[in-house]
Amino acid sequence: MMIQLDFEAEMPIYQQLVNQIKEGLATGQLQPGEALPSVRVLAADIGINMHTVNKAYKILKEEGFLQIHRQKGVVVSPQLPKVDQAFLERTQETLKTLIVEAATRGMEEQAFYDECKHVFEWIQSVKR
Repeated sequence: MMIQLDFEAEMPIYQQLVNQIKEGLATGQLQPGEALPSVRVLAADIGINMHTVNKAYKILKEEGFLQIHRQKGVVVSPQLPKVDQAFLERTQETLKTLIVEAATRGMEEQAFYDECKHVFEWIQSVKR
């Protein structure tokens, strides 16, 4: 999986890394049980601070996407997290923010649905 970060973006680098790893899981580029580079190796490979990678890995571990073992290193969780109430609440809050901005900019409801559908279709098309 190729990590591409935008160092000029407003989104923090650690969050971009979290999002890229989740995208890799959604598209099948990363598989449950697959090993990921160590914090040190990934930081060196993409030219960022080790603390940034560590923060991203910690978030992904807390959310249930990664396991970190002293001997095995960083591994994609064999059992990825499922939809639960906390996820639904976060999703609802995120969507509310996006929909409010879309409506404020004059985006029609159907256009918003179409964009959501387009993203889901893209994920399916990239999936292995």
